[in-house]
Amino acid sequence: MDLLNSSWFQPPTLLLTGIPGFEALQVWISIPLCVMYLIALLGNTTILFVIKNTPSLHEPQYIFLSMLAATDVGLSLSTIPTVLNVFLLNQREIEFHCCLTQMFFIHTFSSMESAILLAMAFDRFVAIRNPLHYTVILTHSRIIGMGIAAIVRGVMLMAPLSILLKRLSFCKGVILSHCYCYHPDVMKLACGPVKVNIIYGLCLVISSFGVDSVFIVISYILILKTVLGIASEDGRLKALNTCVSHIFTVFIFYVPLIILALIHRFGKFKTPLLHVTMANLFLFLTPVLNPLVYSLKTKQIRSSIHKILKGRVHLLK
Repeated sequence: MDLLNSSWFQPPTLLLTGIPGFEALQVWISIPLCVMYLIALLGNTTILFVIKNTPSLHEPQYIFLSMLAATDVGLSLSTIPTVLNVFLLNQREIEFHCCLTQMFFIHTFSSMESAILLAMAFDRFVAIRNPLHYTVILTHSRIIGMGIAAIVRGVMLMAPLSILLKRLSFCKGVILSHCYCYHPDVMKLACGPVKVNIIYGLCLVISSFGVDSVFIVISYILILKTVLGIASEDGRLKALNTCVSHIFTVFIFYVPLIILALIHRFGKFKTPLLHVTMANLFLFLTPVLNPLVYSLKTKQIRSSIHKILKGRVHLLK
């Protein structure tokens, strides 16, 4: 009891949650989850493999796409252990420091994805505004620099989250709302002063996701202004068509993220089903849909995949 009453008590383990009310069906629910993980990992690794082995795809647009795919692979790998443990094996316990580590990687990869989506918006702006100087402006060294900046920013912004949580005491239970560790969810279990955590979390959201989304909107305002200046209707449609995949990716990343953040901040519902649904959408939507969107919408990706598969079939024969 002395340990439990200690102002610095930290639980050795936390309990993850599947889908409330569907505990008896969790093994069956694990089947579509495994399929989604398979699609996410196979789809994104295929994108990486195709771009790496196709010289014609070594252009800025596809290099940024490979960065996005690598980030989605990292996000999927960060959550596989706990999600499958909960749904497939019904093992809900996660060690406290492992939870903080998973939380760090989930938030870091999310921040990196946001930064890469901003870089891709800038890429589309340059391609439409200055097509003749496209590869001159977006050189390989600059693209690599953007990728490194996304990684450094993600690590530097997200590392303090775990440190700030470790200073708190936890006395409101050990049951989390999701099947993975998410900062607002873990913070709600703390009984110590969380004002610093709240302020830092708000500053973090504004300085990363907020700033990125604002600049993405500005990029598309400038893109739209440039497109409207194109004389021919076919030219305008062709220019806008190059942005469709990116626009869709931005929506499937930011909409669940914003709704999940609002639910954790303001939502007070009798059933946690909405929390869980939005959390899982945030977890699976972008890694699963991104490779499908770009494979179906981008002719160069489709033709390169077809050529590689055709070559493998000939080798097998």
